[in-house]
Amino acid sequence: MDNSYRYFENKACKYFPCHKGLEDFNCLFCYCPFYLTENCPGHPAYLDIDGKIIKDCSGCTFPHRAENYERIMAALKKANEERVFSEAVRAKAVPVRRVKK
Repeated sequence: MDNSYRYFENKACKYFPCHKGLEDFNCLFCYCPFYLTENCPGHPAYLDIDGKIIKDCSGCTFPHRAENYERIMAALKKANEERVFSEAVRAKAVPVRRVKK
């Protein structure tokens, strides 16, 4: 398959398909990279269960649509560029010198 790094379908998975309503189901982002983010590009529901907010993505197919690969990768790249590490992590970091090409 062309662009197989962008798409694969795991029909052998016991949960396949984990969401209904898609003809071509992309399993690449089986665990949604936006689950822990409040502002994701999908359409989750938020449930209040005894004062605890739960993000319910059972009706969202955003990460399973092959056409959303670029949007997902762009969002992950942006989040990585904006990430700030704590002083404790910075203290553990091992210096690495880049080799110029």
